[in-house]
Amino acid sequence: MDAQLATICLLTFAINLVGALAYAARIAGVRTHRIALSFALFNVLVLLSRLSNSFLGPFLAKRIEKALIVHSGAGLLHDFRLILGTATAATIIGTLLIPTVQRWFCRAIEDFQHHRSVLTLARQGLSLRGVRFLHRSGTAPHPRHVRDLRRPRGIGIGVIALNVLAQALLSVGVTAALYAGYRYPEYRVTASQLSSVVNGLATILLFVLIDPQLSVMTDDVIAGSVDEPVFRRTIVLLSMSRIAGTMLAQVLFLPAVWLVMVCVRTI
Repeated sequence: MDAQLATICLLTFAINLVGALAYAARIAGVRTHRIALSFALFNVLVLLSRLSNSFLGPFLAKRIEKALIVHSGAGLLHDFRLILGTATAATIIGTLLIPTVQRWFCRAIEDFQHHRSVLTLARQGLSLRGVRFLHRSGTAPHPRHVRDLRRPRGIGIGVIALNVLAQALLSVGVTAALYAGYRYPEYRVTASQLSSVVNGLATILLFVLIDPQLSVMTDDVIAGSVDEPVFRRTIVLLSMSRIAGTMLAQVLFLPAVWLVMVCVRTI
């Protein structure tokens, strides 16, 4: 693995890790009854994720350009498979970290409520006392959360399936479009622009059909009409569906490349 590919995998890891930890912010918001504040603090991490995402596209594009210049892209397919595998690994690790990170968010919400300063919060987190708290609060997911999935859940199986599809499309959108540009170099700019179409469809699924369901349930938990264990089971299911989506992206990658090439020819 060369330095450029390692950088791409690191950026991919950061993006997907932050995405998986979004569920920790929801749990912390429910436990502290500070939904808006929990997401405001989480947005600090989202900014880092978006910064990583802004660098990811150019790094991938340059790798394609270099392969075209030297007329040797035999390892590109393996590289893209590795990138998708990195997304899966990051999502799994993020899911395992949810119990720990939601404790960090709960503490951060309490401290921010007192100090009202992100800089002060960051300084405390990096202090010796803060590092000790981060270490002490670490915990592994309890196996009972998986066993409890047989109990009633607060979200339909159709929403779970849509989340799998949406996550797969988000994972495969940019990579498939760029690899299609390598396969069809005379129209590689057109192919790369089609990634926004794929990501747009996935975003519509997430923010129109999936996220409102979870948002309503979050409000119901705050109001007391839905039990918190039901909410936690829903989070576990959505986290597992997110992992499944990144794995499905491996299966959809080459069909997505073919579809982008067809669209390029017909536009």
